[in-house]
Amino acid sequence: MAVSPRATVAERSWESLRPGTSDFLSVLDAHLGVRIPGFLPPSECAALARRVYAGRPFWISDFGGVQFTLGRAWYTHLEQDREDEYFANARTSDAVVERMLPGLQSRLCEAISTLVGAPAVKREGWCGPGVHIFPAGEWLSHNGGDVHFDNEGLSDEQCARRSRALTLVLMLQPPESGGALRLWDVTFAGTDDVSERELQSPRAEVDYQVGELLVLDSYRLHQIQPFTGTRDRISATAHAAWDESGSCWEVWF
Repeated sequence: MAVSPRATVAERSWESLRPGTSDFLSVLDAHLGVRIPGFLPPSECAALARRVYAGRPFWISDFGGVQFTLGRAWYTHLEQDREDEYFANARTSDAVVERMLPGLQSRLCEAISTLVGAPAVKREGWCGPGVHIFPAGEWLSHNGGDVHFDNEGLSDEQCARRSRALTLVLMLQPPESGGALRLWDVTFAGTDDVSERELQSPRAEVDYQVGELLVLDSYRLHQIQPFTGTRDRISATAHAAWDESGSCWEVWF
């Protein structure tokens, strides 16, 4: 049986996505996600990964060391009742990311602006784009990540009116094997609970390459798959949502 285009992941070259001329959001609406190979060259990704490791004293440990971030991620602080810590350290978080990975936050904001054809700015008072480190040989590598939506940074009003929201993931260092992102043909419908029936819905897996950028609707159900080998999985992430009052996209981590 043929697979519906809706249950596939589209692919676009970065060169084809010119500001103001792209139908990117229409393509995203028709697929589970859009992958953009070669957003960064492998040599630059390797240099960024080395800088991530150089910044290890600044890594934030989450869930008892199951995973780490360079820069503070909102969802990890929310799930660990550390919201005050997130906001109190937002400026410091951005300063650390800029020090260790100069220009990366701005580059991801500029990428969002290019894709959507509108201004994209860091969300006031929140942490800008950052990096996830999932250690090889540890719990997540054996079990995979949680099945989830990326709606944690959205207000109830934004979710209710289905305000535009995107998640960008840039692969800096994939694991040796596995670690793909599974995307389901399921979107947030008012509850974070996921049924067994929804988990049987059509799905696709994105097996990242170095320097590849993946864009998905933040309301889409997804999960990091288990991985093997001795190499950590390192990726940069940016979340973005349309701010009607400011006529721009707000970006955070």
